[in-house]
Amino acid sequence: MKLMYDNDSSQQRIPRHVAIIMDGNGRWAKLHGKLRIKGHRAGTEAVQKAVKFAIENEIQSLTLYAFSSENWSRPETEVSALMELFTWFLDDEVKNLNIHNVKLTIIGDIGRFKPKLQNRIKHAVELTANNTGLQLNIAANYGGRWDITNAVRLIAEKIKAGSLLAENINEDTVNEFISLHEQPTVDLVIRTGREYRISNFLLWQIAYAEFYFTDVLWPDFDEEAFKSAIVAFNKRERRFGNTEPDDINEE
Repeated sequence: MKLMYDNDSSQQRIPRHVAIIMDGNGRWAKLHGKLRIKGHRAGTEAVQKAVKFAIENEIQSLTLYAFSSENWSRPETEVSALMELFTWFLDDEVKNLNIHNVKLTIIGDIGRFKPKLQNRIKHAVELTANNTGLQLNIAANYGGRWDITNAVRLIAEKIKAGSLLAENINEDTVNEFISLHEQPTVDLVIRTGREYRISNFLLWQIAYAEFYFTDVLWPDFDEEAFKSAIVAFNKRERRFGNTEPDDINEE
């Protein structure tokens, strides 16, 4: 679905980077009298729709929160099913991504995954490495606190090696070691499923992002729902900590 506006399209902004917390698979399954895994499978169809929408509307980066570092505490059967779905995505869906010039990146501590899955991740990333279209980022075994902690560890190693002085560290230095630093800053965060929290997602990257929360459960998040989020984004005035122009002249 290509976005069409009733008013002057030149005044509309497409966010360069959209990040989505895909929530509601389990509740969707319960609502439809299905097993939780059926909800996760339905969620993969919503992923396909979101990617298609992002491509058609020339969004540069799309980051999807697929599996958090806290999700390991879920029942073993559910975790195993999620790993199977992730494997399917890497084996089959990545072929379609490659056809559509999508570049895939996986962020998170993938070292906890089984070696076979790590190899699939490596193969999928390498397959799409030279693509120049949509940058699709999948956050798997990811946590915002892990991301920042990992950056601190890498910086400490640089200091220990003598290649970086502590007094030279600033925000730009830290940012160089944070996931997705080479991509546009996150403009819009969408969370589905009637929840209003960040859940340890991209804590560093979303400092000045706009937030959009929707009651739509993730399996039902289609092109129209995505469009609604973009329309809402266009109604926001982004000041990045600055005052409104009219406020500058106020006494």
